[in-house]
Amino acid sequence: MRASGAKSLVGCCGLYCGLCNKYQSKAPSRCVGCGLGEHHSWCSIWNCCVKKKGFRVCAECPEMFQCPIYLRRKVAEWIPAAASLRRIKRTGLESWLREQMERQALLEEMLREYNEGRSMSLYCRLCARMPVESIRASLWKAEEKLAAEKTERSDLISKAGIFKEVLLDSAKAAAVHLD
Repeated sequence: MRASGAKSLVGCCGLYCGLCNKYQSKAPSRCVGCGLGEHHSWCSIWNCCVKKKGFRVCAECPEMFQCPIYLRRKVAEWIPAAASLRRIKRTGLESWLREQMERQALLEEMLREYNEGRSMSLYCRLCARMPVESIRASLWKAEEKLAAEKTERSDLISKAGIFKEVLLDSAKAAAVHLD
């Protein structure tokens, strides 16, 4: 994905839509992403950040974590939204966006190779929370394990089981929580 397209997937609240199962879905009710305009006018965070204050992301606002909307919606507790906003504020939107694009590419590889139809939500949550290096290492370890166990490439259920085991072990080692 090009950076220009990825920018439309940046939610002002700090979520990156490319890592969301509602965006990754193939269903007719699929979400097209937060940055694509007025169709999210119901969102109080979007209305405050974009419409009222003219910001791209809430990290630009000096009231970011004292914001009454954030406090009411408990955004400061959302993972990875709060961590993303802190990182955007610290490193800048472009740097954060490059990392999110890499995460999205890894997620799409996971979905293509290891989604048996029940794992999208798990993969999305882990890709949003795990260090990129851990995600990459999980993909490599799974490939090694599949080869060692001589798992058929067409056996998606076995592949997904092996990959989930590796991925969850990596998440645990990285102290990543799924709640």
